[in-house]
Amino acid sequence: MRVRNRATIGENVAISESAASPAPGGTSDSFGARLTFGPDRPLRLDSGAGLVGYTMAYQTYGRLNADRSNAILICHALTGDQYVTDANPYTGRRGWWDLVVGPGKVIDTDRYFVICVNVLGGCMGSTGPGEVNPATGRPWALTFPVITIADMVRAQAMVLDHLGIQQLFCVIGGSMGGMQVLQWASAYPERVFSAVPIATSVRHSAQNIAFHEVGRQAIMGDRDWRDGNYLDHDVRPRAGLAVARMAAHITYLSEAALRRKFGRKLQNRERITYGFDADFQVESYLRHQGSIFVERFDANSYLYITRAMDYFDLAAEHDEVLSRAFRRTPVRYCVISFTSDWLFPTRDSREIVHALNAEAANVSFVEIESDKGHDAFLLKEPEFHKTLGGFLGGAAERRGLKKP
Repeated sequence: MRVRNRATIGENVAISESAASPAPGGTSDSFGARLTFGPDRPLRLDSGAGLVGYTMAYQTYGRLNADRSNAILICHALTGDQYVTDANPYTGRRGWWDLVVGPGKVIDTDRYFVICVNVLGGCMGSTGPGEVNPATGRPWALTFPVITIADMVRAQAMVLDHLGIQQLFCVIGGSMGGMQVLQWASAYPERVFSAVPIATSVRHSAQNIAFHEVGRQAIMGDRDWRDGNYLDHDVRPRAGLAVARMAAHITYLSEAALRRKFGRKLQNRERITYGFDADFQVESYLRHQGSIFVERFDANSYLYITRAMDYFDLAAEHDEVLSRAFRRTPVRYCVISFTSDWLFPTRDSREIVHALNAEAANVSFVEIESDKGHDAFLLKEPEFHKTLGGFLGGAAERRGLKKP
């Protein structure tokens, strides 16, 4: 059967589909499929709180086969969304992994059924701090409960339950998406046939937490943040969110990539101005990244999702013995890192591999030579694409999935 942005309605679950344009952090319907889980299906959170009547937005691509064995869940990163390929109806741009996902591509939608869910706490249709709290009729803002990576994965599992998918052929993700992959494989090993964590870690480093805190303080220091209640005042902390994005964006690149792309080249001028305009191209580039980001992302969602990443620590959940997170795992793993990634350096991936080896897991590991930094997994990297395609092809043969 062909499934695209829709699913059969199950008991106690309602689905709402809309073509209306959402405002980030607003209350209007998002694009694509949305599932709202009834009051008898509450989501229990790690904090001890619970969500009732929560909504998850998602996109699907391709055909779900008769025995529902060809489903791939793609987990998006911090500022990603469910639009992995084709046009994003909100931004008008191509999906964030259009290079990799689609007919005849590495993740071939002629062969696989691809699902991507906007994470809990996000701002593209899933319940988050910008949505309306049904108990008050006002945006959740900072009354929204703090969430974790594990909470995000539990919510995704509810979506898969609704779609009738008991086991994923593969779960794939980079950066924060990779954290979700590891959580999936650890918490639901029986539901995952194979897993590809990319450019990720089992915990956030002190340096990464520090960068996130700089971003959060930039947002909270913006006078338009209004203690998180900016939507009640019809304003948004644009300046603070833009600075947060600029600081984070630097961590996604490498020094070599910045030097190659910008160096010390001036922006539309022949000499420096002895002022504080964007004299250098790299300054102009970062300002542009900040300005377009505030048009598509919610500031409070940024606070909540970065905090979820900071709290993630798979070893801590298992008495600081990481291998216990993968005890007797049946999952096939392919762990991928990039040489120039200093946000999640290769040593983080090796730690994952060592833990899996301690459990005699079926794991392969590849470090891709690249000077593009952390974002290499989003860019044109032929060796990475070859590695990912080869792993999926081999796993598909073991799974008995037919070629298109």
